[in-house]
Amino acid sequence: MTSQRLTPTRARSRNTARKWVIGIVAIVVSFVVFLVPFVFVLLQAAKSPAEANQLGFSLPTQWQLWQNLVAVMQTGDGGILRSFLNSAVLTVGSVIIMVVFSAMVGYVLQRRPSRWNGLINFFVLAGLIVPPAIVPTIWVLQGLNLFKTMGGMILIEATFGLSFCILLFRAFVATIPKELDEAAVLDGAGPIRLFFGVVLPLLKPVIITVVLVQSVTVFNDFTNPLYFLPGSENATVQQTLYTFQSQSVSQLNLLFTDVLLITIPPLILYIFFNRQIVAGMTSGAVKG
Repeated sequence: MTSQRLTPTRARSRNTARKWVIGIVAIVVSFVVFLVPFVFVLLQAAKSPAEANQLGFSLPTQWQLWQNLVAVMQTGDGGILRSFLNSAVLTVGSVIIMVVFSAMVGYVLQRRPSRWNGLINFFVLAGLIVPPAIVPTIWVLQGLNLFKTMGGMILIEATFGLSFCILLFRAFVATIPKELDEAAVLDGAGPIRLFFGVVLPLLKPVIITVVLVQSVTVFNDFTNPLYFLPGSENATVQQTLYTFQSQSVSQLNLLFTDVLLITIPPLILYIFFNRQIVAGMTSGAVKG
C-alpha cells in the first residue's frame, strides 16, 4: 500500500524535474543564440581598428566605444542620422497603411462572405508565397513617377506586408461577437462608424502585434530599399553598412558600431512588448 501511494508522488516529482531540465536547456539555448552574438558585436564595437580586425571574442585592451560612436555619427556629414530619419519615415508610413487596409480587408473577409472570397483568399496567400518581381515593379514605379521616391518605397513595403497582416486581422475578427455589429447597426451606425468606432478599438491586441512585427521588418529591410530607393540621399540604416566595408576599406570597429546602433531600436521593442506580440499572434488561433 505504501509503495502504491508513493508512485503518483514519484511520477509528479519526475515530471517536475523533467520540466526544470527542459526549462534550463531552453534558457541556455536562448542565451547562446541571442545574447552571445549581441555581446560579440558590442565587444568589437568597443575595440580599436587593429583589434576589431582580428574578430576575437575577447575584451578590448582599451575601450573605445564612445569614440567609435562619434566617428560613425560624423561619417558622411551626418549621413547616419539622415538614414535613421529615412528609415523612421519609411517604417511609420508603411505600417500605418498596413494596419488600416489590412484591418479593413480582414474585417470584410470575415464578416461579409461572398463568391469573391475564394479568389481574394487566393491572392492573399499568393502574396505570402510568390516572390516579388523586381524588374516589373520598377517599371510600374517608373510609369507612376514613384521610382526613387519615399512615397513609392512606402507603398512597396506596405504591399509586401499586407498578406501577413490580413491573415492576422481576419483570424482576430472571428473572435469578436457578431452581436456587437448588429447592435451598432440598430443604433444607427453606418459602415464607416461601425468599423472605426466599434470594431477597430477591439482590434487593439492584433494592432499592437502588427505594428511591432512589421516595424522591425521594415526597419531591418535591406534589399527592397536597395532596389527601389537607390541614391545616397535616400539611404536607410541597413545600407549604411556599405560605408564601413568594401573591397578597399575595412573598418570593422565602425562597422560593428553601426550594427550596434541599428540593433538597439528593434531590441528595445521586443524587450518591452514581447508579451503583446505573443498575445496578438495567438489570440485569433486560440479563440477562433
